[in-house]
Amino acid sequence: MSKILYVKANPKDDESSFTFQVSELFIKKYQEEHPDDEVETLDLYKSDIDFLRADDVVAMMSGGSEKMKKYATQFVDADKIVIAAPMWNFSIPAILKAYIDYILLSGVTFHYGENGPEGLTKEGTKVLHITARGGGYTEPPMDAMEMSDKYIRVAMGFIGIKDVETIAIEKVAMGDAGKEELATAKEKAETLSKSW
Repeated sequence: MSKILYVKANPKDDESSFTFQVSELFIKKYQEEHPDDEVETLDLYKSDIDFLRADDVVAMMSGGSEKMKKYATQFVDADKIVIAAPMWNFSIPAILKAYIDYILLSGVTFHYGENGPEGLTKEGTKVLHITARGGGYTEPPMDAMEMSDKYIRVAMGFIGIKDVETIAIEKVAMGDAGKEELATAKEKAETLSKSW
């Protein structure tokens, strides 16, 4: 049995969010394919995640606050993580960045060894990043402006997770092109749910 952590980072509801239309379908199909796996949902907009304050930074340097430890431990205990977050202004939503500030916690998700930082996540941990983008950011020259997926991959790599897949729903602000992208992304999600 695997533990899946489903992290949602969008204030929109499931129907009006392109990201959630795909992520909810993926989770539903995944549960049908893997009924013994446990899925825990963390909606960041309904959580007590906040931006780091001065006392948080001090706490981080000495092992983290209880709240940081709670979220970092929940993250590191998962075997698979689904991160559902749109690309906003070329990057991730601020609340997702705040969450990552909590979970990149020395002593829980990484530590400093003789050769620098080393990830502490379980071997084989994997991440699926599902993200909607208003335009097309996969091909040059626009790909250089896409910072959300790049950031997720760097942050996950830092804590030892190398297996990061992405389902991007592109051009959602571009009419029919976006509808086609959404349909394709849903097909990818359904297919991936069987083997992920």
